[in-house]
Amino acid sequence: MTHADLFRALADPTRRAVFERLAAGEMTVSELKAGFAVSQPAISQHLAALRGAGLVEERRQGRNAYYRARPEGLAPLTDWVERYRTFWPARIAALKDVLKGMDQ
Repeated sequence: MTHADLFRALADPTRRAVFERLAAGEMTVSELKAGFAVSQPAISQHLAALRGAGLVEERRQGRNAYYRARPEGLAPLTDWVERYRTFWPARIAALKDVLKGMDQ
């Protein structure tokens, strides 16, 4: 799983909304579809993209499939953001120094 896969999966607003709804609890495709103005096959495609990115898991019980969010799937993304969090404060401080020098 790459950072690009996670960004691509979460780039779509419907997929983000599906992930957020599943973070509240396990649901079937039918239950998920009730909250969106898209078809059931479209919801299934969004779930497939989220599963492929490691953000959603599926559990089968009889004829039903239940989906739930895998928040731990966001770990590579949060690790990536954390790595750059230390980078920006120093850059912003340097920019402030440059701007102060320009004002004088």
